[in-house]
Amino acid sequence: MTVHPTRLDSVTSPGLTLNNPVIYEFPLNERIRVFMRLEQLFQQASHFSDGKSNWDSRAAISTLLEVLAIFSRNDLKSEILKEIDRHVSIFTKMMNHQDIDQSKLKDMLSQLKSISEELYASSGKIGLPLMESELCKSISQRNSIPGGTYAFDLPAYHYWLQQDELSRRKDLEKWLQPFALIRNAMDLLLTSIRHSATPSLELAGAGFYQKTLDHSLPFQLLRVGVDRSLPFFAEISGGKHRFTIRFMSPNAHDRPTQSSQDIPFELTCCIL
Repeated sequence: MTVHPTRLDSVTSPGLTLNNPVIYEFPLNERIRVFMRLEQLFQQASHFSDGKSNWDSRAAISTLLEVLAIFSRNDLKSEILKEIDRHVSIFTKMMNHQDIDQSKLKDMLSQLKSISEELYASSGKIGLPLMESELCKSISQRNSIPGGTYAFDLPAYHYWLQQDELSRRKDLEKWLQPFALIRNAMDLLLTSIRHSATPSLELAGAGFYQKTLDHSLPFQLLRVGVDRSLPFFAEISGGKHRFTIRFMSPNAHDRPTQSSQDIPFELTCCIL
């Protein structure tokens, strides 16, 4: 079934407020998909690293191992540099537009160029010393086994977990530090992408919305805002040519079902 997109400009929606919507994001290419996964993992790692208990430290280590797994499968430094170069090229062309805040644009260009220079100057595989440490390798080998990191399995890990809070926090900061530049770069790139387009109000007829994207434009990310008072979540699928949004009603005991209602929502097709 194909439902043509409907703009909400002429649709009356009493009570609709999108001042603080629930946001669902969907990447339209693999590079942005990896960036967003790492963004979440870095946020998790930072959150648990600040925790006081050894359970927080366990969660931080588990998250850090996921970061290392992504770095082991991807050349993140190369991907970041390619995306920075693309952004710099676009922003440089935008310098001639009078309707753009030139000071913010110059600041963004300066930050991107500075990060690019630091990345080009860095050598070696990011996070390699940590990946090759005996403690990290032993935890990684047992981490996929349910309960596999118990004290009798990994006494060295148990010993580290019993250290005082300050010692554990210092170690976690040291292990996360090599990824700081990559994290800063991704945060900057994803922020610029998220703010690259203006949201529009749309309507999903019977909980369904489909749209074809202009193939000649480099769309990178979809953002769907749903009013918090609505008992539905957005299920997004598709790719760089066309996407579909289904608004689903959660069910604790059965599969979610698509809404039969017309759902107003906020759509941002981010392009940069």
